[in-house]
Parts: sequence; structure tokens; C-alpha cells
Amino acid sequence: MTDTTTGRRPRGRPRTTGARNCDRCGRSTGKIRIRWPDGDIWGICFHDATRTHGSCHQCGQHRLLPGRDGDRQLCRPCAGITTDLDCHRCGREGEHHRRGLCTRCTLRDDLNALLLPADGPATTEAARIVDVLATMDRPESIHTWKRNPKVDQRLRGLGDGTIPLTHDGFDEAPASIAREHIRELLVHHGLLPRRDPDLARFERWLQERLDSIDDPSVRRPVEQFARWHHLRRIRRRVGQELRGAVHTSKQEITEVSRFLTWLAERDKTISTCGQGDVDEWLASGPTTRHAIRTFIVWSGEQKLSSKLAIGFRQPRSGRLITQDDRLDLLGRCLTGEPDTLPYRVAAVLLLLYAQPLVRVAAMRTEQIQVAPNEILVLLGKEPAAVPEPFAQLLREHLGARPNLRTANTEGSPWLFPGYRAGRHLHVQSIMDRLRAIGIDLLGARNAALRDLVRQVPAPIVATQLGYSHQVTQRHAELAAEPMSRYTAVKSRR
Repeated sequence: MTDTTTGRRPRGRPRTTGARNCDRCGRSTGKIRIRWPDGDIWGICFHDATRTHGSCHQCGQHRLLPGRDGDRQLCRPCAGITTDLDCHRCGREGEHHRRGLCTRCTLRDDLNALLLPADGPATTEAARIVDVLATMDRPESIHTWKRNPKVDQRLRGLGDGTIPLTHDGFDEAPASIAREHIRELLVHHGLLPRRDPDLARFERWLQERLDSIDDPSVRRPVEQFARWHHLRRIRRRVGQELRGAVHTSKQEITEVSRFLTWLAERDKTISTCGQGDVDEWLASGPTTRHAIRTFIVWSGEQKLSSKLAIGFRQPRSGRLITQDDRLDLLGRCLTGEPDTLPYRVAAVLLLLYAQPLVRVAAMRTEQIQVAPNEILVLLGKEPAAVPEPFAQLLREHLGARPNLRTANTEGSPWLFPGYRAGRHLHVQSIMDRLRAIGIDLLGARNAALRDLVRQVPAPIVATQLGYSHQVTQRHAELAAEPMSRYTAVKSRR
């Protein structure tokens, strides 16, 4: 049909007029998907009906329940539905995906075509990859995922051997989210050995950083500092949360590179650097330049430089939210619904126990100790009690953790499982969601810690919440300052 005003034919499918109604839900629609004994059914209701399984209210058999009799769910025979919903290969009941086959069977066919050779025997690893992906809890999500051209390319590479089934083979392939998602699935299912992804990313970043430095007088001390100090320290901590350590290491290595380049432009090296050079560098730039302090101390210990001095950067006074605001946020997260359950739990761990969100994101389920009459949470060296109603909120979360079906990770050890197999939820995702509901993250943590050291001795807070004694003692001193000022003013009257 041509538009008489423009002379052009409209693009795409014509819009439906919504002249008919679905007899199951009553919504207006332009197209009826199927007609069953209870009336005309549109696409969404048909989709739901062909994915509902349970015990039939009439015959009691456990099977697909597409039929309805009022509020009762019925199997096909009891509902009088004659539509063919049996997979012609495996016999599983459900909507046909292609040529009379269910979604899972067509997924296996597609994966076989991608990964297994048309002629000749398939490798054991390729056949195992097919089994892993084809048996996931939600085959529809894998169908959608593999439509991504990069996913298709990586799977074909694994099948024909152009991408070796090793971490080095994956590292050589172009970097992409698809590459890392496939890697993590294979690690989770034992087809690749486990390795710490943060350590691996840091090693790649470090090599790229070193390769970008042309001057040997700059590169040599940077490489020594990076490998002997930072890389060795990070490797010792494998198995713990590494993102904070990696971030700090990158910042220090970057600032050291800039400092040594600045020296080289003045025909100096770290061995000829004097105290005046260090002072000038710090005074002539942003405060991030203080990140060279560890390097200055280290280079002196390694006899690479003379004894140079650089003080600690003085922290700015910390932000605080008021106690009323903190209690209001706690009440909303415990009894209301400002966000979904996992993010409410994360918010309470911040607001009640002053836990940094980097640490919250990496918590494991084993840190929650459930007993018949109480729940304990292990945040430091000793477990801390969990009061109601947070205890009940934790029970609900443990019974319904998210993302367990997306990557077939039913055995995930994480309290907050991520979207990728074997990974926890990214800390940035938690930060963004909590900021969206109005939480000042730093102010909330400082307020919680300040309140805790008012009620409990600082050393006990440090032991139970995983803080250093210096941090809790500093907050105890800050918490006491307003009272000491009040006492001093009162004594002068």
C-alpha cells in the first residue's frame, strides 16, 4: 500500500489494529496465536502456557499444563487441547522451536554444526562443550546469546582448532565480552583450569604498559618495581578479592612511569634523583602524584636510589550522613522495596556493618552461618550476630539468589552470583544501584562505623568487621571529639 501524500511504500510490517481480544487475559491484540477450548489465545499467553509445568488439577499427572478451567491449570488431554506440543525427537512437551523440535534439541543441532566437524571424529573437548551448553537450564537464553557474531566466531574457532582450548589460546583471540563469557563457562564446567581473572588481566595490562615505555632508564626500574613488589604481592593473595589491590597497583605503576619520564626529560634517573626533585614533582601536580611513595621507599631499600623522604598523604575529613538518614535508609531496605532483594541485602551490610562494597560483592555463602535460632555473619576474625528483621531478609536471599540459572551455576559459592559463570556480581553494579536509591556510599559507611565504635570498643569492632585497629581507633577518636568539645565548653562556664 502506497502513501498518497509521499508516494512511498511504508517500511516494515503494517501495524495491527488491535481489533481482537485474547480470551485468556482480555488484552487487545491484532493477531490470535491459536484457538483452544477456552477461546482465542494471543502470543504472550501461548508462550506462558507452553512453559508451565506442574500437577494437573484434574488427573494429578505432572506434565505440561497449557489448559485453563477458571483458575485451575490442566494438562492437554484434560483441557481438550489437541495441538501437537511434543518434541518429535526427545518427546519433551513444549512449544516447537523449529521443524517439530523443542528448543533444547534445536540448540544441540546448532551447536553440533558450529563445533563438531561434518566429516571425521569430534574431539572430546568439543563434544563436552556441546553437552555443557545444550543442557543448561534455559536453552532459550543460549539461543539468544549465540546469535552474537562474536560468540559464533569464538565457538567456531574452538570447533575447528583455530582457538586452542587453553587460557593462552583465549588470550590470543581478540578481546571481547563474548570471549570472557565463554572462557568462564568452560572454567566453571572444568574444561579449562581455574585462574584468577583479576591477576590475569593485571599481567596483560602490565606487559602492555611496559611495552609502551621506550626509554630503558624508565622501563627498567618500573619493571623491577612492578614485578618484584606488586606482582609478587598480588600472586600471594590469589584466592582473595584482588580488585582493590590491582587498582592500587595500576595507579602506583602509572604514576611511577610518569615520574621517571619526568626525571628523564631533565637528564636524571632514579639513581641520581635528589630530594628536591621529589618535592618539586609533588608540588607541581595533582595529589595523585603521592602514589609514588611506595616506589620511593622500595627503591631506597633496593639501593636503587639515595634515601629519599615522602610523607603520607593526609586524608580529607570523611563524609557522614546523619543518624536519622541512616536509620531511615535501613528501615526502607529492611521493610520496604526500594530495590530488588539482593541489592537491599547489600545495602544493609553497608548501613549496619559498615562493610565496603568491594568486600560485600565478594562475600561467599559460607560466611553466613545459619543455626536454628540465630544467624551469624563472618566479616572479620569472629562472627557477628545478625538481628531481625535482617536475619529473615538474609534467609530469603539465600533461598532465592539471582543468576543461578543463567549460567547453570547452581553450586555458586557467591552470596551475590554474577551474570557470568563462576563470578560474583560486579561491585560497580551494586554501587550504581545503591546510589540510585539515594545512598551516599562513603557517608553511609563512615556513619555506620562511627556509630558502632560508640557502642562497642574499637578493637572488638575491628575483629568482628574485618577492619584494622588503626581505622577503628581513628573513628573512635573522631566519634569522641564532639563530646570532648562539649565537655570543654561546659567546664569553662
